[in-house]
Amino acid sequence: MHHHPRPLDACHPSQVALRTYVLSLSLSLGPSLVPIIASFVSRKTPPRALLRRLKQVLKSELRTDGFASAITLSVAGGVALQYVWRNLGEHVEPSHEHTPHTTPTPTNLFHRLRNALFSIHLTPSHKTFLSTLLTSTIGIILLQAGRQRRLRLKHTQPNSSRFPLASAADIDRTSYASPTLDLTLLLFVRAIDALVQSVVLAATPNDEHSDTKITGSGPNPSAEGRGTSDATRRRNAKQKQDVTSRIDAFVFWACSARCAIIYIASFISNSLLYHRIMWCFFYEPHRLPRSYVKWISTLANLDGRISETLRRIRAGEWTYGLGSPNHRHLLTNLATELGFPAIWGDPQTLPSHGSTANATWKALDISGRSGVGGIPCHIIHGKVVGIPSLYGSCTANAGYRAVLAFLEAIALYFPVHFLPTVLTRPRTLLQPDRAATLLFNALRSAAFLSTFVTSYWYTVCLTRTLVLARLLPFISHNFWDGPYGCVMAGCLACGGSIWIENPRRRGEMALYVLPRAIRACLPESWVRGSNKTALLLERFTFVLSLSYLLSAGIHQPETLRGLSHWTLAFITNGPNLKFWKRKNSADPLPEKSLESSSSSDSNTHEQDTP
Repeated sequence: MHHHPRPLDACHPSQVALRTYVLSLSLSLGPSLVPIIASFVSRKTPPRALLRRLKQVLKSELRTDGFASAITLSVAGGVALQYVWRNLGEHVEPSHEHTPHTTPTPTNLFHRLRNALFSIHLTPSHKTFLSTLLTSTIGIILLQAGRQRRLRLKHTQPNSSRFPLASAADIDRTSYASPTLDLTLLLFVRAIDALVQSVVLAATPNDEHSDTKITGSGPNPSAEGRGTSDATRRRNAKQKQDVTSRIDAFVFWACSARCAIIYIASFISNSLLYHRIMWCFFYEPHRLPRSYVKWISTLANLDGRISETLRRIRAGEWTYGLGSPNHRHLLTNLATELGFPAIWGDPQTLPSHGSTANATWKALDISGRSGVGGIPCHIIHGKVVGIPSLYGSCTANAGYRAVLAFLEAIALYFPVHFLPTVLTRPRTLLQPDRAATLLFNALRSAAFLSTFVTSYWYTVCLTRTLVLARLLPFISHNFWDGPYGCVMAGCLACGGSIWIENPRRRGEMALYVLPRAIRACLPESWVRGSNKTALLLERFTFVLSLSYLLSAGIHQPETLRGLSHWTLAFITNGPNLKFWKRKNSADPLPEKSLESSSSSDSNTHEQDTP
């Protein structure tokens, strides 16, 4: 029987390749074009220089080893191989018995090899995984070669320091970091999340089995059966969401802080010191992405000299009583700018223990710190409150920062919550209940971010001033202001604010911070480009993660969430998705996917194959 070719649809490999290339090119080319456009608008750079930079960017991104080409080869190449593999199965012929005098021709040998290949029973999901495994291996090699070439070109030009709070040795180490590590960790975390979601789905009751027991086997189930079935689906969906939400909240908390067991082990082994995002923000900012460090700095509204002092305390270069010959000016200058005497920031003058601090505070005319030592809170808080009489109030500082962070968060989250609805379903804003829900979700997200900032600040004050240091005045403030004192307590406390956020958004928050936390946990020797073992391990992780993600996106889209679900749904199914066409429906699942086409084709091929 002659098979007519099917019309080209959104699931065709060429369509998948086109969407993948356009999306990946926009992701890689967009950030590079923004500074060029900004320079053109401001007219601070000559047009010829801008044109030269534009040519360099286009030449770099449009090469075969550019990001767009490598990702397109990895993703669309795997879909194309699966497509070829599936079509080859349409012509699989039964093996015929040959007489002893018959020699198989090359054509017959080819058919026998092809039949032998299809005699291995593989599911469509396995075929997608194996196909992507091959193409993504080539893709990561091309991508790493292109990134290394760009780094070599960049290092030949004089650059300013990327991290103003890092030392020269730190900057030198970052120059050798793998340029594809962040992408690999992003894919790894998303793949692990999809795997966890599949386990959660398998562990919860199956809706189909529940429907069979409730509604019976008749073609026209009763209304009562349908109602019970809907209630069962909602109950099962809520159970899955509760389990996932708890996992997401724990992941976010663990990434924002350092678990207590890790801190206990840190006293024994210094190799376990470098963990978690907030920890690295204060002590090793070069281990985090530059944009992430800048975002935390803006949100925390913390003077950089405070962070630098914390690093010097940890290194033993700034200590109470002994002073700091090379870094004494850090807080003395800050104290002067805040309108206080410079001696308030002198480590040689400030008391190290609360048991002997009262006389010093009386001499310095500082109130509110009886029984505690260390840097006055007037300097730590800064001018955020704006009222000089409240500079030393920890409660006023925390409350004012809460309000300020809430207003900043509203400006951030209102577009996040309302803009997609305005662009896709603007009429829903006319419905009071929908508009109220969006408003409540935006305020809830803003409250989460505000609590995140406030809980850190107030926990620091509770540790070094209000409670712990006051109860234990015999312990030096070199400890309370060190890595195991107020910083540890603040890092442990702020992550718990994730429980305020909407359960659906907890997942994206956890998946956003987890790659950065893993990156901060890796030993520096692992992430250097010269480390061959780490390079091979990264390639292995990239290949397995991308292969599993693409297989899940095609055959188990319900295991993907947020960004990964949106991206893979667009790449593999494009505009044919009900997800893209829906106006008022809340169901994001696709109407037609590669899974259904692959499954139907596979069933047809199995029927044609003896």
